[in-house]
Amino acid sequence: MNAPSSAPRTVLYVHSSAGRYGADRQLLLMATALDPGRYRPLVVLPQAGELAGDLRAAGVEVQVRPLAVLRRALMNPRGLARVTSAWAADARALSTLIRARGVDLVHTNTSVTLGGAAAARLAGVPHVWHVREIFTGFERAWPALRRLLLTAAAVPCVSEATRAQFAGAPAAVLLHDGLPLVPVTRAPRAAAREALGLAADPAGQETVVAVLGRVSAWKGQAVVVRALADRALAGRGDVRVLVAGAPWPGEEHHERALHGLAQQLGVAGRVHHLGFRPDVGNVLGAADIVAVPSTAPDPLPNAAIEAAAAGCCVVAADHGGLPEILRDGVSGRLVAPGDPAALAQALAGLTDDPEHRARLGAAAQADVSARFAPSRLIDGVQALYDSSAGDGGGV
Repeated sequence: MNAPSSAPRTVLYVHSSAGRYGADRQLLLMATALDPGRYRPLVVLPQAGELAGDLRAAGVEVQVRPLAVLRRALMNPRGLARVTSAWAADARALSTLIRARGVDLVHTNTSVTLGGAAAARLAGVPHVWHVREIFTGFERAWPALRRLLLTAAAVPCVSEATRAQFAGAPAAVLLHDGLPLVPVTRAPRAAAREALGLAADPAGQETVVAVLGRVSAWKGQAVVVRALADRALAGRGDVRVLVAGAPWPGEEHHERALHGLAQQLGVAGRVHHLGFRPDVGNVLGAADIVAVPSTAPDPLPNAAIEAAAAGCCVVAADHGGLPEILRDGVSGRLVAPGDPAALAQALAGLTDDPEHRARLGAAAQADVSARFAPSRLIDGVQALYDSSAGDGGGV
């Protein structure tokens, strides 16, 4: 049953992880910035982690229970069987929670988290299903998943590239992510280098390229390492790379492969593996350039949005949602995806022209800070809730 119109409605957020990466930070933004007179958040996470602590510190109730999450590593018959079994368990447990807590609407925050849809249907409440993924390479599974996603009352998509997967379905709407309520600011360069364990560079002779995000096969860290060994940068001992991020638990082989690649190409001494860093301001402060070299279309990488809003010069792969963040030559550089030589040439040119880097960073900061303001996301989310869970509710 829906709460009276004078009382705030309870929104159950179902999420796929508990870290401090892009989708995690977007959940934190939404759950903490809702109008408390209209909506009250309740969050379910699949494990304890930094996100749970951040939400609780902000006064948001969090429950932790196993959830069915469709990872790339599970896209095989055995993996899908495991996910299907867990999906049924999620539906039962979450629908019980919905009824017990008087939840008015379920918001599943990633399209790979499956239990919220069935639970909302069982409990008779509306469902909003956020799509933060582009399903390149899964053409056989996509039609069935697309039909499932479109059972939701609303399907907000983080970019036009993401929404294009739904071929104009009315439920699929564009809703860009928002910047954090407290924006990331770049630490002073010298202090940031010291915090990250880099040698002092008082004359500014070194160019540091940072890559932020999960270490994986498709986020493109290997492309940056290969670019270091390309002829445009091979002899440039003044160019270093910071890899800030960690792999998903159980996928540590990606990190080992990256270490091995740097050794094999003879650039290991110019690649610094930082692991996950909560102090993003230090990473951006130490960086002269931020690279977002995703090899598969990236829906709307928060690393690019936050770096651009902080005034960094960003070089990114020209596909997915990245062209929606940056304009090539105006507010950043876009290069051919998966092409180390093209990336190396762009990095070399920017290394030699710090004034151009500064102009691109300043233009990005002004543009991205306005277009991805957190208030725009919150207004859009609450408008979806209003239309999906009107006074009469419904599914």
